[in-house]
Amino acid sequence: MLGLKLPTDPRWVNIVEKNIDEILTDHAYCEQKAASTAISLIVSFPEYTDLVTEMVALSREEMGHFKMVHDLILQRGNTLGRDRKDDYVIELIKFFPKGGSRTTQLVHRLLYAALIEARSCERFRLLSEELEDKKLADFYHKLMVSEAGHYTMFLKFARKYGDLEEVNKKWDSLLEYEAQIMKDLGTKESIHG
Repeated sequence: MLGLKLPTDPRWVNIVEKNIDEILTDHAYCEQKAASTAISLIVSFPEYTDLVTEMVALSREEMGHFKMVHDLILQRGNTLGRDRKDDYVIELIKFFPKGGSRTTQLVHRLLYAALIEARSCERFRLLSEELEDKKLADFYHKLMVSEAGHYTMFLKFARKYGDLEEVNKKWDSLLEYEAQIMKDLGTKESIHG
């Protein structure tokens, strides 16, 4: 369903289980960045009324997820750590050239967002199935469903605003590029890394 070309190595869950607190901090910031992306799309493309409406709802939902993760961190007797760079996103956003028409820029941003959500969904599914901590596994199952909806929403908007054939070609190329990135990731205590 997600179209990812390279699945996450299941051994990544072993890294997660040894570094739950680090993963939770990274996850909290991923949710905050997703909310920021939604707000940025509103600011950059206010003329797309249907997109703005969805991004308002998404920013609220993502901050709700941030709160859920933060609450979990506090319940575990910890505090939110500092944000770190996301090597996955840094590499991913190098794919499309900068510039182009406003529509092209919008489509590229939507495709990046769709892919980040798809990878998050795939990782959350793995956590929901493999984590020994059943409370955390249930937590990630609930979030997995939400991420799948975000992925399809972003992809739907990209296909709506751009030329469908061109968007589908770009999506396929981006998926191939992302698979290459993922070959070097999956060894760190982060959601995407």
